[in-house]
Amino acid sequence: MNTPASPRPGLREVGPYDSPQLDVAVRLNTNECPLPLPVGFSDDLAAAVRELPLNRYPDGQMLALREALAARTGHPMDGVWTANGSNEILTQLLTAYGGAGRRAALFEPTYLLHRRLCWLTQTEIVERRLDPPFEIGDDSVAWAGASDAHVVFVCSPNNPTGNTQPLDAIRSLASTSDGLVIVDEAYVEFGGETSLPLVADHPNVVVVRTFSKAFALAGARIGYVLASPGVIEDLERVRLPYHMSALTQSAGLTALRHAEEAAAGLDAIRAERDRIVRALSGIDGVTVFASQANFVLFQPPGDAKELHRGLLDRGVLIRDLTEVVPNGLRVTAGTTHEVDLFLKALEEVLT
Repeated sequence: MNTPASPRPGLREVGPYDSPQLDVAVRLNTNECPLPLPVGFSDDLAAAVRELPLNRYPDGQMLALREALAARTGHPMDGVWTANGSNEILTQLLTAYGGAGRRAALFEPTYLLHRRLCWLTQTEIVERRLDPPFEIGDDSVAWAGASDAHVVFVCSPNNPTGNTQPLDAIRSLASTSDGLVIVDEAYVEFGGETSLPLVADHPNVVVVRTFSKAFALAGARIGYVLASPGVIEDLERVRLPYHMSALTQSAGLTALRHAEEAAAGLDAIRAERDRIVRALSGIDGVTVFASQANFVLFQPPGDAKELHRGLLDRGVLIRDLTEVVPNGLRVTAGTTHEVDLFLKALEEVLT
């Protein structure tokens, strides 16, 4: 009898990356947009899909989608690339610029998947822990420069803390490092200043964005990167052929045609975020962190895990981040009704 095949060393010591999707009344744990898609989106997408020649491979260069993104962002089309979610963009970047024998610098606490993708691509990690207010300062810039990292991750607004990083700090990182500075702007439509203007003078800066948040299109899995043409050429060398389906490309094009309608709803999300901050700030013993994203990080009095369970018992799911931020919990800004239920459940658990 043959013996079972063995995976790479250490693989089975790591569990799957998973964000709980539970059947509860209020799900505020994954930073999805709570708003419905713009009126007419579904009909427009259905019409576009009916015209697709699905017996043929899709456009491997995603030309129409890249041109539409270039028009919306004002960035040259040869510096635009798209993939199945920003996570695939990040994986492609690490495949091209990271890998075995190369290292990435992380500023913790930050998006958990950055670390995970480094492990996936066998990229060594060096890290620096930031204290509140979690900003990258001169010392951190100097540390990154001295780390000889081939990739430097910056998340702005940062997940899970919600703060933005100073543009001057990102500019300094790009100037003092020979590595690729990846600025993850998944939440930039909710607040903060984009790093896109840095790309023209700093070809080692790339800006990564997603359709999952502000475009309310998490189910379609569309991400993109704005970079120098040389970086895009490198991504073409590592991407899989026909990696983005015709269906996904059509969803992205349809979303861009409805972009202004989607953007019009963001003020409501910001208002709910700010309401959560005000409510949490008024509770004794709660530490709440200012946010420019669509979520709020806070530290409750007492045990955060117990609070998390108490909320879940009442049908409200938020994100347990105690392994990332001591006693930390993160709640997404949902609809007014969802936030009402969260605050009501929170009051019940804490009293």
